[in-house]
Amino acid sequence: MSVLGPLLARTPVSAIGDVVACMTAIDQALPPTDGIACFNRLYLGVTQNVLAAVGTTTFGDPAFLAALDVEFANLYFSALRRFEAAGVDVPRAWAPLFDARSERTIAPIQFALAGMNAHINRDLPLALVTTFAARGLAPTAGCPQHQDFERVNALLATTEREVKDGYLDQLTRELDVVFAGVDDVVAMWSVARARDAAWTNGAVMWHLRGAGPLEQDYLATLDRTVGFASRGLLVPTAG
Repeated sequence: MSVLGPLLARTPVSAIGDVVACMTAIDQALPPTDGIACFNRLYLGVTQNVLAAVGTTTFGDPAFLAALDVEFANLYFSALRRFEAAGVDVPRAWAPLFDARSERTIAPIQFALAGMNAHINRDLPLALVTTFAARGLAPTAGCPQHQDFERVNALLATTEREVKDGYLDQLTRELDVVFAGVDDVVAMWSVARARDAAWTNGAVMWHLRGAGPLEQDYLATLDRTVGFASRGLLVPTAG
């Protein structure tokens, strides 16, 4: 069993405090150059910053947001558990990051963005559908939950760059490796645009519930497409 095994055995979690605790434990267990660690550190930093800002922001349905955050994080932990189980049924969106995690010709920020790509574009639509269903609500444009979702987008816009620049770029310098073209890779991807797409995909998946093969085909296609994008984010850039 790897160092992550005992940590992942405690998942899924049921509260946002447990989400932060689990990601903190993963951060402490992995070497900083591990590709999974690079994503986990960005995810943890953004989560902590957004949680700190939530206290100064008014939300229409904060309980929904908390439940969504937990459901969302549990999908990340689930992907890691599958990877730990000899790669059994790892979502294709996550496979590029997991497969390349030890590659030193890929910059830490690329690992981080590939993880965010997999997590937001593949996992967030699923988390939205599950959370809406559990609370007996529906994802409609302009609903309080959608308005809160967009408020979080605004919070993320102010924290994403801070976390990227503050830690991941510093790590790149500490590695003493020159990564050419990383700025171009970073410019390709935006968390706000990804979350907008995730809401749309979640709404489509909501209407496909119970559609049998069509529902499964849609998720499988989304999974493959997100995985393809992650491979594009993980092109070697070390000089």
